[in-house]
Amino acid sequence: MPPTEAHQAPGYTLVITGAPYSSQAPATALAFCQALVDTGHTCDRLFLYGDGVYLASALNTPPSDETDWTAEWQALLSRHRIPAVACIASCLRRGLLDEQEATRYERPASNLASGFDIAGLGEWVEAQSSSNRVIYFHGGA
Repeated sequence: MPPTEAHQAPGYTLVITGAPYSSQAPATALAFCQALVDTGHTCDRLFLYGDGVYLASALNTPPSDETDWTAEWQALLSRHRIPAVACIASCLRRGLLDEQEATRYERPASNLASGFDIAGLGEWVEAQSSSNRVIYFHGGA
Protein backbone atom coordinates (compact mmCIF):
# COMPACT_ATOMS: atom_id res chain seq x y z
CA MET A 1 0.00 0.00 0.00
CA PRO A 2 1.51 3.39 -0.98
CA PRO A 3 2.26 5.82 1.84
CA THR A 4 -0.20 8.60 2.60
CA GLU A 5 0.62 12.30 2.54
CA ALA A 6 0.90 12.27 6.35
CA HIS A 7 3.34 9.39 6.22
CA GLN A 8 5.52 10.07 3.19
CA ALA A 9 8.04 7.37 2.32
CA PRO A 10 11.67 8.43 2.46
CA GLY A 11 13.15 9.90 -0.69
CA TYR A 12 16.22 8.29 -2.19
CA THR A 13 19.18 9.58 -4.12
CA LEU A 14 20.86 6.91 -6.24
CA VAL A 15 24.55 7.20 -7.09
CA ILE A 16 26.00 5.17 -9.96
CA THR A 17 29.79 4.92 -10.18
CA GLY A 18 30.05 1.98 -12.59
CA ALA A 19 29.93 2.25 -16.36
CA PRO A 20 27.32 0.47 -18.45
CA TYR A 21 28.63 -2.59 -20.30
CA SER A 22 31.59 -3.00 -17.92
CA SER A 23 29.65 -3.23 -14.63
CA GLN A 24 26.24 -4.21 -13.37
CA ALA A 25 25.79 -0.88 -11.55
CA PRO A 26 23.44 0.84 -14.06
CA ALA A 27 21.28 -2.29 -14.48
CA THR A 28 21.01 -2.96 -10.74
CA ALA A 29 20.28 0.69 -9.99
CA LEU A 30 17.57 0.74 -12.68
CA ALA A 31 15.84 -2.29 -11.16
CA PHE A 32 16.14 -0.76 -7.68
CA CYS A 33 14.74 2.58 -8.86
CA GLN A 34 11.80 0.89 -10.58
CA ALA A 35 11.08 -1.08 -7.39
CA LEU A 36 11.16 2.16 -5.39
CA VAL A 37 8.56 3.90 -7.50
CA ASP A 38 6.45 0.74 -7.80
CA THR A 39 6.17 0.60 -4.00
CA GLY A 40 5.32 4.27 -3.50
CA HIS A 41 8.76 5.58 -2.65
CA THR A 42 10.39 8.46 -4.45
CA CYS A 43 13.70 8.77 -6.16
CA ASP A 44 14.73 12.38 -5.62
CA ARG A 45 17.73 12.31 -7.91
CA LEU A 46 20.12 10.14 -9.89
CA PHE A 47 23.74 11.19 -9.52
CA LEU A 48 26.43 9.83 -11.87
CA TYR A 49 30.02 9.91 -10.71
CA GLY A 50 33.30 8.46 -11.97
CA ASP A 51 32.75 5.94 -14.74
CA GLY A 52 29.02 6.12 -14.04
CA VAL A 53 28.86 9.24 -16.22
CA TYR A 54 29.26 7.03 -19.29
CA LEU A 55 25.58 6.16 -18.77
CA ALA A 56 24.74 9.72 -19.88
CA SER A 57 26.52 9.50 -23.23
CA ALA A 58 24.32 10.06 -26.27
CA LEU A 59 26.88 8.03 -28.23
CA ASN A 60 26.26 4.70 -26.46
CA THR A 61 25.30 2.32 -29.25
CA PRO A 62 25.01 -1.25 -27.99
CA PRO A 63 24.41 -4.13 -30.41
CA SER A 64 20.75 -4.84 -31.11
CA ASP A 65 20.76 -7.92 -28.87
CA GLU A 66 21.95 -5.94 -25.81
CA THR A 67 20.05 -3.56 -23.56
CA ASP A 68 20.47 0.13 -24.25
CA TRP A 69 20.95 1.25 -20.64
CA THR A 70 21.00 4.93 -21.55
CA ALA A 71 17.60 4.65 -23.26
CA GLU A 72 16.19 2.55 -20.41
CA TRP A 73 17.26 5.18 -17.87
CA GLN A 74 15.98 8.03 -20.05
CA ALA A 75 12.55 6.40 -20.17
CA LEU A 76 12.40 5.84 -16.40
CA LEU A 77 13.67 9.33 -15.60
CA SER A 78 11.13 10.92 -17.93
CA ARG A 79 8.23 8.76 -16.79
CA HIS A 80 8.77 9.61 -13.10
CA ARG A 81 10.25 13.10 -13.53
CA ILE A 82 13.48 12.18 -11.78
CA PRO A 83 16.36 14.61 -12.25
CA ALA A 84 19.64 13.04 -13.35
CA VAL A 85 22.95 14.77 -12.77
CA ALA A 86 26.40 13.81 -14.01
CA CYS A 87 29.40 15.13 -12.10
CA ILE A 88 31.13 17.78 -14.19
CA ALA A 89 34.67 16.77 -13.18
CA SER A 90 33.98 13.13 -14.04
CA CYS A 91 32.40 14.16 -17.35
CA LEU A 92 35.25 16.40 -18.42
CA ARG A 93 37.83 13.70 -17.64
CA ARG A 94 35.91 11.22 -19.79
CA GLY A 95 35.03 13.45 -22.74
CA LEU A 96 31.35 13.84 -21.94
CA LEU A 97 30.11 17.35 -22.70
CA ASP A 98 26.86 19.24 -22.92
CA GLU A 99 26.59 22.13 -25.38
CA GLN A 100 27.70 24.72 -22.84
CA GLU A 101 30.86 22.81 -21.87
CA ALA A 102 31.68 22.01 -25.50
CA THR A 103 31.57 25.73 -26.27
CA ARG A 104 33.50 26.65 -23.14
CA TYR A 105 36.32 24.23 -23.94
CA GLU A 106 36.16 24.85 -27.69
CA ARG A 107 35.31 21.27 -28.58
CA PRO A 108 33.58 20.41 -31.87
CA ALA A 109 30.54 18.64 -30.40
CA SER A 110 28.51 17.77 -27.35
CA ASN A 111 27.45 14.24 -26.47
CA LEU A 112 25.30 14.41 -23.34
CA ALA A 113 22.10 12.39 -23.72
CA SER A 114 18.79 14.16 -23.18
CA GLY A 115 17.37 13.80 -19.69
CA PHE A 116 20.78 14.23 -18.05
CA ASP A 117 22.41 17.42 -16.80
CA ILE A 118 26.01 18.19 -15.93
CA ALA A 119 26.56 19.85 -12.56
CA GLY A 120 29.10 20.26 -9.83
CA LEU A 121 29.34 19.05 -6.27
CA GLY A 122 26.72 21.56 -5.19
CA GLU A 123 24.13 19.18 -6.62
CA TRP A 124 25.70 16.37 -4.63
CA VAL A 125 25.53 18.39 -1.41
CA GLU A 126 21.88 19.17 -2.15
CA ALA A 127 21.17 15.48 -2.72
CA GLN A 128 22.80 14.56 0.59
CA SER A 129 20.75 17.10 2.52
CA SER A 130 17.38 16.65 0.80
CA SER A 131 17.09 12.85 0.53
CA ASN A 132 16.48 10.55 3.45
CA ARG A 133 18.61 7.80 1.91
CA VAL A 134 21.57 7.71 -0.46
CA ILE A 135 22.30 4.37 -2.13
CA TYR A 136 25.51 3.70 -4.10
CA PHE A 137 25.81 1.35 -7.05
CA HIS A 138 29.53 0.81 -7.56
CA GLY A 139 31.30 -0.64 -10.53
CA GLY A 140 34.25 -3.02 -10.44
CA ALA A 141 35.49 -5.23 -7.66
